[in-house]
Amino acid sequence: MRTSGKAGGGDHPLAALILITASMAMLVGIAAVVRGATMVGMDPLQIMFFRNFFCVVWMLPLLAWRGLSLVRTSQPGLYGFRVALSFISMLTYFQALAVLPVAEVTAIGFLAPIFGALCAIFLLGERVGIHRWAAILIGFAGAMIMLRPGGSAFGYGQIVALVSALTLGFIGPLIKQLTAADDADRIVFITNLVSTPISLVPALFVWVWPSLEMWLLLMLMGLFALLGHVALVRGFAVADASLAMSFNFSRLPFAAMVGYIFFGEVIDGWTWVGATVIFAAAVYITHREAMKARRASALQLKASGYDG
Repeated sequence: MRTSGKAGGGDHPLAALILITASMAMLVGIAAVVRGATMVGMDPLQIMFFRNFFCVVWMLPLLAWRGLSLVRTSQPGLYGFRVALSFISMLTYFQALAVLPVAEVTAIGFLAPIFGALCAIFLLGERVGIHRWAAILIGFAGAMIMLRPGGSAFGYGQIVALVSALTLGFIGPLIKQLTAADDADRIVFITNLVSTPISLVPALFVWVWPSLEMWLLLMLMGLFALLGHVALVRGFAVADASLAMSFNFSRLPFAAMVGYIFFGEVIDGWTWVGATVIFAAAVYITHREAMKARRASALQLKASGYDG
C-alpha cells in the first residue's frame, strides 16, 4: 500500500484488491450522480465537463504542494491516447446512464475486463494463465447472474454502453504502461487537466446553469472521481493489468445497493448469488497470485544466498 502511488509499484495482489475495491465504490457514486443529473435534464456532455473540472479543482492543493513536477512527464503521447479513450468511454457511459437503468449499464460494463485482458496480452505481452482467465470469466458469469441484462430490446443505450466497455478495456493496460514511469497522482492530474478544456467545447453547445443543489452534487461527483481514479491507478501500479481488471467486478454489490436506495431497484436472491460468485472468484485469484508472489520472493532470496 505504501508503494502503490509510486512509478513501478511492484507486484502486490492483495493491495491491488483493496485499492480497486475502494475505487469501485467511488465510481458507483459517480454513476449515481450522473443518473440523477440526467433525470433532471442535464446533458451528459455538460456532466462530463463538470466531472473533469471538479476533479482538477480538488487536486489543486496537491499541485501547490508538488509544483510543476506534478505535470512533467516523459510520456505525452501515451497521455494523448489515454485522454482520447477516456473522452469516448466517459461520454458513452454517461449517455448510457441517461437512457438505461444503472444495473444494466453496470452489467454491460463488465465486459471491460475481457477486453482488458486481451489488450494486456497483445499490447503489454503479459502471460495470462488459465487460473486468471477462469477468474475473469467466472466473475463475468456472476455479473450476468446478478444483473441478468437483456430485459429490453437491444438499442442505442446498449450500443453506447458496449462502446464504453470496449474503450475502458483498452484504458486498463494503458494505465499500467503509464505507471511504469509516472506516479498515480501525476497520471490522474494530467489526464483530468487535459480533459477539462477538451470536454468544455462540446458542453458549451448544451450549457444550462445548474441549481445550487446540483452544484453541490457535481462537486461531490468530482471528489468521487478523484478518489476513485487515484485508488484505481494505484491498484494498477501494484498488479498486472489483467489481474487488476478482474477486481472490477467488486463494483456490483455497490451498484446493487445504490440502485436499491436511490432508484428503487429491487435486490433479489439472484443478485446475492451473483455477488457471491464474483467475490469467490476475486478471493481465489488474489490468494493464488499472493502465493505466487511469495514463492518468487523466496526464490530471489535463495538465489542471492540469503538463508533466513
